[in-house]
Amino acid sequence: MRAGSIIAPGLAGIVAAMAAACGGADAPARQPVARPAHHERVIPPRSADDDDDDGVEIEGLKGHLDQADIQAGVEPHHDALTSCFMSRVGKRRFLGGQIELAWRIARDGSVKEVQIAAGDLGAWPIEKCLLEVSRSMTFARPKGGLAEFSLPLDFPPRGTVLSWDEQKAQTEIEDKLPELAACDGAGGEVVVTLYVGTRGQVQSVGFSSPGAPYSDAWADCAAEAIGGWTLSDPRGQVAKLAFRFTP
Repeated sequence: MRAGSIIAPGLAGIVAAMAAACGGADAPARQPVARPAHHERVIPPRSADDDDDDGVEIEGLKGHLDQADIQAGVEPHHDALTSCFMSRVGKRRFLGGQIELAWRIARDGSVKEVQIAAGDLGAWPIEKCLLEVSRSMTFARPKGGLAEFSLPLDFPPRGTVLSWDEQKAQTEIEDKLPELAACDGAGGEVVVTLYVGTRGQVQSVGFSSPGAPYSDAWADCAAEAIGGWTLSDPRGQVAKLAFRFTP
C-alpha cells in the first residue's frame, strides 16, 4: 500500500493550523508539527489513460490527487486530529513520538483504507482516534483511479524517557509474544511501541504497520494483553521500547 505515495508540501500548513489550535502554556512543547519523510517514496509510471497535470503533488498506484484536493479533504478535520492527542494524553508527560498516516482513496473520493504506516507514539487510544477521524474524511475524485498519500505528524513529549535498545527490548518481551498470537487481525508485521513505568508495569502501548494494516479489533486485543505485562523496573523512570511482531 505504501509504494507510490509522496508527501505534499502544502499539507504543512494544515498541520501548522492544528498546532496553533493547541494553545495553552505548554503549547510550544506539545504542538503536532510536520516533519520530512524518513525514506524515499517510489512512484510507479503513470498509466496511459492518466490526465496530464503539472500541478499534481500526490500520486498513487494508478490515480492521483492535486495538492489542493488533499488540503480540502484534510483541513476541515484538523481540530479533531489535534484533539485526539490533547484530550487523551492526560498527565502522561512521557508520551510523544511520530505518526505517519497513509490513506488509500477510492475512485469516488471516499476513504478506502487508512493506516498508521509508521510511528513510535505508543498510545493506541490516541492512534485509534486519529484513524477514526481520518476514515471520516472525503476527497475529490482522484484522476486516473485509486490514489494514495501520507501525512506525517510529530507529537513532542513534555517529559523524558529512558530508551531501551532493540536487544534489551527483545530480552524483555520474547517469552510474552505467544499472548499476542491469540489476537486475530494483525494483517502483517506490526511494530509495537510501549512504555514501562513503576514496578515494570506497562503504562501505554501503540502500533504501526509498514505493510498490511492491522484491524482495530486486533489492536484492542493486543493493547489489553500487553497492558497486563510486567517487565523490568526502570527504577523511577519511564522506559520506552519497541519490537516487531509478525503473526
